[in-house]
Amino acid sequence: MSEATLPTLGSFPGRLLRLYAGLALYGVGIGLQIESRLGGSPWDVFHQGLSIHLGLSIGTWIIVVGAAVMLLWIPLRQRPGIGTLSNVLFLGLFADAAMWLAPEPGPLALRWVYLVLGVVATGAATGLYIGAGLGPGPRDGLMTGLNRLGMSIRSARTLIEVTVLAVGWLLGGTVGLGTVVFALAIGPLSQFFMPLMRPKD
Repeated sequence: MSEATLPTLGSFPGRLLRLYAGLALYGVGIGLQIESRLGGSPWDVFHQGLSIHLGLSIGTWIIVVGAAVMLLWIPLRQRPGIGTLSNVLFLGLFADAAMWLAPEPGPLALRWVYLVLGVVATGAATGLYIGAGLGPGPRDGLMTGLNRLGMSIRSARTLIEVTVLAVGWLLGGTVGLGTVVFALAIGPLSQFFMPLMRPKD
């Protein structure tokens, strides 16, 4: 393929590349955080709790929950994009693959390395995924749908994440310092990476 025919990052093929790179990196971030055993994001505590309590892999529950959340979009009049459907179909597969491939971290210091790398990877993946502009993830769409009904973004996100965190913890998901690190770091990291990941052409 000649240089003139290579897709640019702002073209549709380029945006698809960013989307799937973001989903793959997000799956790696989820896998590393869970493998650290120090606590993951609220949604991943929920997915882990479902896996422990009901069986099936964490990645499978990411897919099932994503599809179920999309059903809640119907009364909220949210419209999915190709990014939304890709999130539902592929994020869980990437997360399961990352957990299967990642070596057992062992010592506490290495578990913290996994956690930090996982959170940073999630922040960078958010920049790639949002920068693709091909539709929100199912969980983000739920938040913006509640916002359309009059709830502030902050209130909607707090309500959703506190609820899934509490249910996940009750089901046996790991809540720990990693959960706190994620909550404090993901916003600033996403804000840092989004301009860097935005297409320049």
